[in-house]
Amino acid sequence: MSAALTAACLWALAASAVAFLPMRLQYLPGGLLLLAAPGVVGWLAVTHGAVVAALAVLSLFRRPLAGLLRRVLGKEETR
Repeated sequence: MSAALTAACLWALAASAVAFLPMRLQYLPGGLLLLAAPGVVGWLAVTHGAVVAALAVLSLFRRPLAGLLRRVLGKEETR
């Protein structure tokens, strides 16, 4: 496995660990992960190509993108 994929996996594990923290403790580590995300995705793009990077972005933002798509299509918001 490449170093870029290893970094992406570690980023995902760290994000999952941060999600378990109480909200008041999520701000700093979540902000650091947010700042690191473009670098990790860029590294994936350089190492493995734009398709892999696009899939990573779609995976990261699947819920917001689905909400945007529903809004554009005029569908009802469901929770």
